[in-house]
Amino acid sequence: MGNGEVVEGQLGLKRKDAETSHRGHILPEGTQEKRSVIHSLMSGALAGAVAKTAVAPLDRTKIMFQVSSNRFSAKEAYRLIYRTYLNDGFFSLWRGNSATMVRVIPYAAIQFCAHEEYKQLLGSYYGFQGKALTPLPRFLAGSLAGTTAAMLTYPLDLVRARMAVTPKEMYSNILHVFIRISREEGLKTLYRGFTPTILGVIPYAGLSFFTYETLKKLHADHSGRSQPYPVERLVFGACAGLIGQSASYPLDVVRRRMQTAGVMGYSYNSIVRTMTEIIREEGLVRGLYKGLSMNWVKGPIAVGISFTTFDLTQILLRKWEQHTNVER
Repeated sequence: MGNGEVVEGQLGLKRKDAETSHRGHILPEGTQEKRSVIHSLMSGALAGAVAKTAVAPLDRTKIMFQVSSNRFSAKEAYRLIYRTYLNDGFFSLWRGNSATMVRVIPYAAIQFCAHEEYKQLLGSYYGFQGKALTPLPRFLAGSLAGTTAAMLTYPLDLVRARMAVTPKEMYSNILHVFIRISREEGLKTLYRGFTPTILGVIPYAGLSFFTYETLKKLHADHSGRSQPYPVERLVFGACAGLIGQSASYPLDVVRRRMQTAGVMGYSYNSIVRTMTEIIREEGLVRGLYKGLSMNWVKGPIAVGISFTTFDLTQILLRKWEQHTNVER
């Protein structure tokens, strides 16, 4: 991506000159594409798992406040974390993380892989094949990637939210959540909150990928180095997470309220009604932006770790493959 000529965007995964066969010949194009997709899926899965596990206690605490009418403050958040630790033990802070992993691993894998594919498609469509995308296609690639991943994994997100806000006596495991929701609330409940999720993921994923790729491009243009250092990647990812999550946060609150309505005693059936009720009972800022300050801590950390893990894993996979091919 030096001087904007080479697409860095998750480390130039489509560089075909790095792909050679075990006998020193260039691999067929179909084989190269298949390996590139597999590498993206593996790297994305690991990136999502590492990032979400790192911030799971903060994420669970944020959800607890989002779905209740209690006022949020850093002091109250600390008290909730400490009370949970005293009553249920240290590992209870990661309750629901198994459901998070079941969701986030395929979600992150699909999102990162889809982002690479959409960049290729948009690059061809706009005539930027082999060059850095302009801002609009860069934003579209991220938005489409996030939307694709959300559509394919949404029921797992709802299950994760239910497990995060309920005692373990109510839902013993992920399968139990699916069974009880289907039996007591109907199958369509598994998609409650789907619309605000998609509306929120468009600006979130779009701005996150756009910001990260833009910062890497600016860095390459001004530093002369095509590859940022790991710490620089973390900073770029943190900025991307801060901007993306701030832009979509009210819809995240609405999504959580709708997802957990069946177990929290609410009756939210639409985005407008949910927003109206939250604003009426809790106020605009204290309701729709509840927990945002915690997200400003959790979000940048998670997104920074995610982007950095993806990039570095791609580097390792490419080097390992090249080393293996040379030995053969």
